[in-house]
Amino acid sequence: MTPTLGPDAARRIALAAQGFADARPAGEITRRHLRRVLDRVRLIQLDSVNVAVRAHYMPLFSRLGAYPAALVDDAAWEHRARRPRLLVEYWAHEASLLPVDDWPLFRWRMRYYEQRYGEHYAELLKSSPGLFDDVLAAVKDLGPIGAGPLEAELGHVGRRAGGGWWNRSSVKHACEYLFAVGELTTGARRGFQRLYDLPERVLPPEVHGAPEMSTEDAIRELTLRAATAHGIATEPDLRDYYRVRPPERSRQAVAELVEEGLLEEVSVRGWTHPAYRHVDARQPRRVTGRALLCPFDPLIWERARTERIFGFHYRIEIYVPEPKRVYGYYVFPFLLDGELVARVDLKTDRQAGTLRVRGAFAEPTAHAPRVAAELAAELQVMADWLELDKVVVEDRGTLAPALRAVLT
Repeated sequence: MTPTLGPDAARRIALAAQGFADARPAGEITRRHLRRVLDRVRLIQLDSVNVAVRAHYMPLFSRLGAYPAALVDDAAWEHRARRPRLLVEYWAHEASLLPVDDWPLFRWRMRYYEQRYGEHYAELLKSSPGLFDDVLAAVKDLGPIGAGPLEAELGHVGRRAGGGWWNRSSVKHACEYLFAVGELTTGARRGFQRLYDLPERVLPPEVHGAPEMSTEDAIRELTLRAATAHGIATEPDLRDYYRVRPPERSRQAVAELVEEGLLEEVSVRGWTHPAYRHVDARQPRRVTGRALLCPFDPLIWERARTERIFGFHYRIEIYVPEPKRVYGYYVFPFLLDGELVARVDLKTDRQAGTLRVRGAFAEPTAHAPRVAAELAAELQVMADWLELDKVVVEDRGTLAPALRAVLT
């Protein structure tokens, strides 16, 4: 008989799987803590928006509190014998940082990109013969290197008799194609600019040279990782974590994991789809603590799941014209004792040394005075972490007056 869970139990399982049932470290935060977070969330999404803080730094802050950002930089873009690289970039959920050991699990996707984009890039090669080989040769000689310097290099030495100069879009397209098919990866970043390098110089030999798995085996492994990160999930939830397509592959993987005893099918009251619980998932009695969540945090990035688990309707409004925005440009949900109780539109004003709260909104059922006090404390922790002098609350939102009163 299929076990039945209540929605509160399912929510606590999901929060524990993502690391929110644990107290934040009391002492120095080290690479050991980073590894623990990675063992749970499995990947960290990258995004270019830098209104408040780059998205890849925020999930660790949400779970650990103030930590040295160099932990992420060193893990992702530095390699030393005593501190080897832990993370590598690839298209996982979206552009993501993932454990280096997981890179071979995406070779099936690299082959897919070869097929999907082959026709488009055949036209590029026809107009710019030898471009891919020249890009690879230049990266081998000069990498890690950005697309702009590559363009300049190829424009100077890569011109052929009777040919044209490589243009910027062609070089960038070539770099991104070679990244997608696994012939290039990110060796480092300067600011947020990707510097390309050869995978064999970035990945350990045992990872780069690992035998290629079948597509079915790789997707089953990724689905199991998604189940670890979710704790409890529907099949579409699991499929979305690594953006597995087509759906039939995910359904097959889930069925096999159930048969192997690694997932258990359960029913959650109020959920319209069957749910699957990882056999090692924890179900704490209660979840306490607080956290600000960036829009690309893995706890909330699947908006239908967020609404199903938390009763919290959330949409990112970056691309919505300002007059039509409901809550703001870059809104952080606020998690308090296992519930999403508020949302704040945040902006870092470096010139003024200020974390600006452009809007603050309490959920209808939230106890506003306590939410304001806890949110004010967390905003101050965030401002200190970002090396800002103060938090300033503007007028927008139902929670703004109470939040401003606490911070004044």
